[in-house]
Amino acid sequence: MRELQISRRLKAVAGFVGKGCVLADVGCDHGYIPIYLLQKEQIPKAIAMDVNEGPLLRAKAHIREWGLENYIETRLSDGVQALKRGEVQSVVIAGMGGPLMEKILLEGREVLLEISELILQPQSEIAHFRKFLAQQGYRIVQEDMIEEEGKYYPMMKAVHGKMSWKTEVEYVYGGELLRQKHLVLKQYLKGQQQKAEKLLESLQKSETESAKKRTAELQQEIAQRKEALAYYEGE
Repeated sequence: MRELQISRRLKAVAGFVGKGCVLADVGCDHGYIPIYLLQKEQIPKAIAMDVNEGPLLRAKAHIREWGLENYIETRLSDGVQALKRGEVQSVVIAGMGGPLMEKILLEGREVLLEISELILQPQSEIAHFRKFLAQQGYRIVQEDMIEEEGKYYPMMKAVHGKMSWKTEVEYVYGGELLRQKHLVLKQYLKGQQQKAEKLLESLQKSETESAKKRTAELQQEIAQRKEALAYYEGE
């Protein structure tokens, strides 16, 4: 039987979904994640949700193409507003900016009280997003990071509970990624460090106030990345 081919990013996100969980895919776009997971017999059924009619119609077409209409329901929904409490165990929110994801989680707080897991892949303000999860009573239990077409995508699984992370660097780069000594994170850190050191060298030749301010910021970033890279010492 032919199998849906999805990107490495989506495959990594899907890999976090617990076996046997009923899934809600929020901002489902083409509906690829629930289709892929059903083909893998990882989930029994799913709800594909999107705030816009266009993506939902695309998802419906793909679901029909793969003959999964009896297993994947589609719903027009702003975040998780069309989801009922206790209806699913796993919620995927991937490929959105961190602030939008925070808004969805805040507005859906009541609905999300009974879920088992959140699978999250924020595209921006990731350190702030990790802190937000901790403040909202979530604990990050797994992380992964994928490099695809020159872009880096961190992702995480969170459950209800208390975060035990203590340092700023864990929130900035991912405590679980650092503990795993994740090779893609190491590649990212080294690349960013080289760029920052090169820029710092050039800024130090300037006496303007803006250059001095940026120099101080870069020095702080470089020190933080050194702290993160220290996790990889002795490999």
